[in-house]
Amino acid sequence: MPIPTDHSKPVRKTAKESAFNQLQQWIIDGTLQPGEKLNDKELAEALGVSRTPIRESLQLLEAQGFVKMYPGKSTQVTEVEEESMADLLPPLAALQALAAELAIPHLTDQVILLLEHTNERFAQAVRSKNYFVALKIDEEFHQIIVDTANNPYLLKMIPSLQSHVRRLFFHNSIVLTEESIEEHTALIEYLKERDAAKASESMRRNWLRIIKEFHSLVCE
Repeated sequence: MPIPTDHSKPVRKTAKESAFNQLQQWIIDGTLQPGEKLNDKELAEALGVSRTPIRESLQLLEAQGFVKMYPGKSTQVTEVEEESMADLLPPLAALQALAAELAIPHLTDQVILLLEHTNERFAQAVRSKNYFVALKIDEEFHQIIVDTANNPYLLKMIPSLQSHVRRLFFHNSIVLTEESIEEHTALIEYLKERDAAKASESMRRNWLRIIKEFHSLVCE
């Protein structure tokens, strides 16, 4: 099982948090492939931790649906199910739309500037066809709004759904386009205007459009 050695090691996190975040990222981006068997000893050595936080992390990943543990046998990365896109995106779109609405009272000039700067970086990545980076920046953009909404339940629920969507994006080579840039720009304008209804609907459309694009990609 090839394990990268050039990964970044987060600071100020427990061994379990650090291990969980890194293992989840490897599963999402395909470093750990669907169906691959995981060896807790090898993972512990690669991450520089004991086997206990690795085992605890694998239990959390199983609860989230990223791995399947077979007691006494093995632990495997779960398969990527293309049909789950239509199940994942509507609830994520609804929660993201709510986040946009709830963010309105907490918006500051600094937040707006950060959104604009992040969308500029996103546009550069899309136009240079650096789609892997574009996906990461798109996630940053949406996370700014979720963080600004400052709702503890959204902060817990959205990352779980979004991590599965991200995995589908990576494994199905979903490409974010100029249309996504324009949708982000429109969303920022609605936030500036403090128009909660339009910001919410704009956010929802931004996510749900991907279902149609995904189906078109699969049918090609």
